[in-house]
Order: sequence, then C-alpha cells, then structure tokens
Amino acid sequence: MALCLKQVFNKDKTFRPRKKFEPGTQRFELYKKAQASLKSGLDLKAVVQLPPGESINDWIAVHVVDFFNRINLIYGTMSEYCTERSCPIMSGGLKYEYRWQDDSKYKKPTKLSAPQYMCMLMDWIEMLINNEDIFPTRIGVPFPKQFQQVCTKILTRLFRVFVHVYIHHFDSIINMGAEAHVNTCYKHFYYFIREFSLIDHRELEPLVRMPWRGEGEGEGVGWAQHSWVWAGAGL
Repeated sequence: MALCLKQVFNKDKTFRPRKKFEPGTQRFELYKKAQASLKSGLDLKAVVQLPPGESINDWIAVHVVDFFNRINLIYGTMSEYCTERSCPIMSGGLKYEYRWQDDSKYKKPTKLSAPQYMCMLMDWIEMLINNEDIFPTRIGVPFPKQFQQVCTKILTRLFRVFVHVYIHHFDSIINMGAEAHVNTCYKHFYYFIREFSLIDHRELEPLVRMPWRGEGEGEGVGWAQHSWVWAGAGL
C-alpha cells in the first residue's frame, strides 16, 4: 500500500514533513515489520494485531505516526479541492460538524473552515508526536500514563479527515484514480482502531456504510441518520 500511495499522491504536497523513525531503534524495527506485513498481501485484520512479545504502546506509537504520515499525504494532495469557499465548515455532510478546541488558542469548541481545521490538526499532531514526554524515543524511557488516551484523541481527529474527504471530495479521489488506495488506507486505519478499541463507536457513525464493507463487518450498511456537533478536544 505504501508504494501505491506514493505513486498516486504527490509526496511534495504533504501538509507537514513526514515523521521518520530513527534507524536502529525498536520503533524503526516495528515499523519495518508492519510495512513488510502490508506489502505481503496479508489480511489487514491480521496485519494490525500486536506481534508476540512486543509492547502495545510501541505498536500503537508506530501506527499513530504512520497514519499521520499517510493521511497527511492524502489530504495534502487533496487540499487544492478543499478551500475556504468550497468547505467553509469542517463537516462530514449535513449531519456532522466538527469544531476545534486545543486549550491554547481555541479554549472553547470553535467553528472553523475545513482548511483551517486541517491546519490546526496537523500542527497539533506534529507537536505531540515530536514531544519526547509523550512519544519517547530514547531506550528505557517509559511512555506516560496518559499515552493511549492521547493516541485516542489523535486517531479520533484523523478519522474526521477520512470523513470529510470521503463525503465532500470523493469525486476528486475517483478522478485521481486513487479510490482503491484511499480505501485500503482507511480499512487499515479502521481495523487498527477497532482491534485496540481506540475510538468511540459514535465517532465512526458517519462512515458506517462504506461501500467496501461486506457482510459481517459490523455496524451495518448505509449512512447514519443522526446529527452531531463534536467538540474536538473533548474526545
């Protein structure tokens, strides 16, 4: 999948520089193991499972960074179609609106355009994954107690990028010939967050009726019928 994504999307249009793993570290070895499994054509449900003997926090950290890189690449290429005029509100159709809160500049849930929301999101994630107190890279340094909680918040917000791109820019995905690659990336993300119960099931409702999902995949078929306004940092 990684090779396909790079062929379809313009790596020069990433929103933020790719976060790389330091060669020789355990995190780098886990990343290589995960990538090898992806390229081998294994079932994605099996690919996301924790390898025997490995730390769950290391496994989650590797995937959070990798998903950030992939989604950053996807949206960076799509961003020319996502403008202040076309997307004045960060939303997933008429039923879902996402507001931004970061306890810094935006202390209360604030309505932003999709491009503004994406900029705030990528800056915020980049700050977190580069913070050694949250994503330690030195050998012997433990993860903080709130690590998985932070990852849940990151992954929840990254999921909203998929929601916006699928609902508002799917025609552009098709025109780029990228549908299969974006679907694969999303399926990998979806199976990972479900494997470790990392996102509240309510957040998944906008995409519960994805066309690639067959029988037995879980939450049914078709678009959800509820209206929500998510408060960003609250989840």
